[in-house]
Amino acid sequence: MQGWKTYELKELVSLSKEKYNPKKETENLPCIELEHIEGETGRLLGHTNSLDQGSIKNRFKPGNVLYGKLRPYLRKFYFPNFEGVCSSEIWVLHNNEEKIHNKYLYYLVQTNRFNENANKSTGTKMPRADWSFMSEIIFPIPPLNEQQKIASILSTWDKAIELKEKLIEQKKEQKKGLMQKLLTGEVRLPGFDGEWKKVKLAKVVRKTKGKAVEYIEGGKFPAIDMDYLESGTFKNYSNDATVFAEKNDVLLLWDGSRAGMAFTGVEGAVGSTFVKLECKSIHNIFLQKHFEMNEQRIQRLREGSGIPHVPKDFLDYYKVKMPSMEEQKAIAYVLNNMDRDLELLWKEVAYLKEQKQGLMQLLLTGKVRVQV
Repeated sequence: MQGWKTYELKELVSLSKEKYNPKKETENLPCIELEHIEGETGRLLGHTNSLDQGSIKNRFKPGNVLYGKLRPYLRKFYFPNFEGVCSSEIWVLHNNEEKIHNKYLYYLVQTNRFNENANKSTGTKMPRADWSFMSEIIFPIPPLNEQQKIASILSTWDKAIELKEKLIEQKKEQKKGLMQKLLTGEVRLPGFDGEWKKVKLAKVVRKTKGKAVEYIEGGKFPAIDMDYLESGTFKNYSNDATVFAEKNDVLLLWDGSRAGMAFTGVEGAVGSTFVKLECKSIHNIFLQKHFEMNEQRIQRLREGSGIPHVPKDFLDYYKVKMPSMEEQKAIAYVLNNMDRDLELLWKEVAYLKEQKQGLMQLLLTGKVRVQV
């Protein structure tokens, strides 16, 4: 690769050693913790105030690159345009301006090569990326003018992803507002004017508690478990479907920190942390959207000093306000269409991210050169 040179990481980057002690400081700065950085996007979700902290933090300046060193938070990175402090579990990377542009460094820490090496950590309890190991990893680096061009190209993809994600947030807010209006009867769809009635859940659904599922490779039934809930895809299968969900059933997460979350439209063996609600005289999507709208309210009802769970008599006292079945179907159709629009937008974001990863692999390795 003509013009490219190889460097150990320590020749390109140094770790900032500036510290911030909230007990000795008077200046209040934004404080970024690992949970404030969205993984694999570099988006800042929020921050706290430095003077409210009880521990020593790392200082950063505009143009430094932040990188989460604590597993499983690798691939958390941020490019600040302001001065602040951050968790001691975040590296503050300062670029050697004669060899690497800071925005190019920002993209370098996103590459598979950087993260795979960072993942080769020592320690057992809370493994961390090891700087003494990482600092000796060799990276091929183009001239500064080519670095700036590459960073500019990749920034275009970042802006496109950011715009799509902002549109998703707007759509989610629109959906939230529409659910509040349609699912309470505040706004009626054209052609409907009948009275709504409030009924106990026990009157309109039949509950069956899920059972522990034994996973079998190549099993007959997809297992509806926490792995499915977190990934949206079936990873586990079973030959036993003692409690089997049909597509028109609503599945309510009964135990755990997210107890109260509901979904519908899947078939499979229901795991022990869920209950199956067979909809007798209520539309499944109408009920699922009602739960979605009231998820925080349901979570406030949770019991248990150990694992939180929905109260056993939940169905006997929890009431749902519902219109005729035809109006329920119409409401479900409108809200389902909004979900489909959001799903398409998420797919577009995933495609843009995939394109960006492919470009980084080509541009940051020199497989494809840019004209400068």
